[in-house]
Amino acid sequence: MSNLLHDPYAAWRFRDYRLFAIGRNLLLFGSQMQSVAIGWELYERTGSALILGGVGLVQVIPVILLTLPAGHIADRWDRKYTVMLTDLMLVLCSLGLAVLSYAQGSIFLIYTCLLLGGVAKAFNTPASDSLLPQLIPLEVFTNAATWNSSGFQLAAVLGPALGGWVIALQGSATSVYIIDAVLILICFGLIAKITRVKFARPIEPPTLKTLAAGMDFVWQNKVILAAITLDLFAVLFGGAVALLPIYAKDILQVGPSGLGWLRAAPAFGAFTMAITQAHLPPMKKAGKALLWSVVGFGIVTIVFGLSRSFWLSLLMLALSGALDNISVVIRHTLVQIRTPEHLRGRVSAVNSVFISISNELGGFESGFVAALFGPIFSVVSGGVGTVFVVLIVTLIFPQIRRLTSLQDV
Repeated sequence: MSNLLHDPYAAWRFRDYRLFAIGRNLLLFGSQMQSVAIGWELYERTGSALILGGVGLVQVIPVILLTLPAGHIADRWDRKYTVMLTDLMLVLCSLGLAVLSYAQGSIFLIYTCLLLGGVAKAFNTPASDSLLPQLIPLEVFTNAATWNSSGFQLAAVLGPALGGWVIALQGSATSVYIIDAVLILICFGLIAKITRVKFARPIEPPTLKTLAAGMDFVWQNKVILAAITLDLFAVLFGGAVALLPIYAKDILQVGPSGLGWLRAAPAFGAFTMAITQAHLPPMKKAGKALLWSVVGFGIVTIVFGLSRSFWLSLLMLALSGALDNISVVIRHTLVQIRTPEHLRGRVSAVNSVFISISNELGGFESGFVAALFGPIFSVVSGGVGTVFVVLIVTLIFPQIRRLTSLQDV
């Protein structure tokens, strides 16, 4: 057992995990390309920070509204086929964005495609997250979570950079959306090759109580609640990604290719940290590591907001990604390992709401504050807010400070 736990590549020795990880990372690669294309195209056409913030809002609404049914379906239906069906929905949305980009379609129709994509992601994420523990022994889940994070961050490094390069080369974002659709189709094919996994479905009838069982479990488990609450408010206040098109065009003046590198910098830092964590022994004081990493995230966000140097901005964004990766691995491991199998879909749905609120609604919050007070105030005040969030969470949930090694979970 000890050899397995200390094997840096333990998760990759399982065929189904390899198919899952490669497919999911290709999907995320395309999603990152699409994200930078949407941001650049909308700001180029409208010059509005509020329109940029609306991108996050329109994608998070279905995730919030569909949390209960999405988690219920992930626990009752075949998770593999749920992932495949929602992948096809994402393909259609990407192709719709390509058509609208080519024809210079209305902002309303672009938002409509993003809304439908949000619906697909609302069902895809809990099904995908709860499928993963069925593909590998739970003893190597932390290793898989670390590699998942590193694979995602590698996609997030290359995706925005390639997306920005394609936009600069083509003069439009149309090709980016087509590439995204192709990558999702490849993901669909890889997931289809995964061995069908059988699991015990809940026998209780679907009631409001069973639908809300995931929320009740998270509320009762204070360590999980503390970890996802910390991540929620830290990224909600401290995320500057939605405003990067403004920084690239107006503040740092580095154009679409520079925007691609700015978007890639956090992922580069996170990828480096994830690879480091995969090769190091498990954390002995995961709770304190989580708290300090979020404090550091807030500090580097403040420095980025005040920076006028492209290279200093890249460094701060890279550090923000590295620090955020620590909390991602800790939170994801806690959520999946501490949750019983029959509740994983519903708890994953709750977790996805927290993540989506922090990322997507955080983008809206950043855009709204930037529209009122300017982008610099929005980023700097968000970083300050992140540090205060750590202090508040530490006082409300003292259990998080006492969290030790994730292997003990």
